[in-house]
Amino acid sequence: MITINDNISIQDWEITEQFVRASGPGGQNVNKVSTKVSLRFEANRSPNLSAAVKARLKKIAGTKWTVDGAIIIQCDETRSQIRNREIAQDRLKDLIKKALVVPKRRRPTKPSRGAIERRLKSKKIRAEVKSLRSGKIE
Repeated sequence: MITINDNISIQDWEITEQFVRASGPGGQNVNKVSTKVSLRFEANRSPNLSAAVKARLKKIAGTKWTVDGAIIIQCDETRSQIRNREIAQDRLKDLIKKALVVPKRRRPTKPSRGAIERRLKSKKIRAEVKSLRSGKIE
């Protein structure tokens, strides 16, 4: 069981871990030991996450989100299977924590009257400079 915060924890049945051989340098270790971890979290079926959190999680996860509503996180950073497993679980925790934060709603604003007047004044001055350069006087 993975604990996210006081209210949310992920049960063992929601996570599937698969270990495969990692690529890259490492000599005999790479050829013999399955150190790469592929962690699959069934986010859509999780009873602990609300619909809003699942929607934000889908947006944050991006390409890690599958068609059937699971998140797949892969890690082959270290030569240790246990350490790679911990890193993958930490990444999952971070994703879920980011999804728990409700973004602030944007309030549309408009420029102040003074700002509008200053902008128009500077445009007028710039137009005068350009007209004087071209030789056309209005």
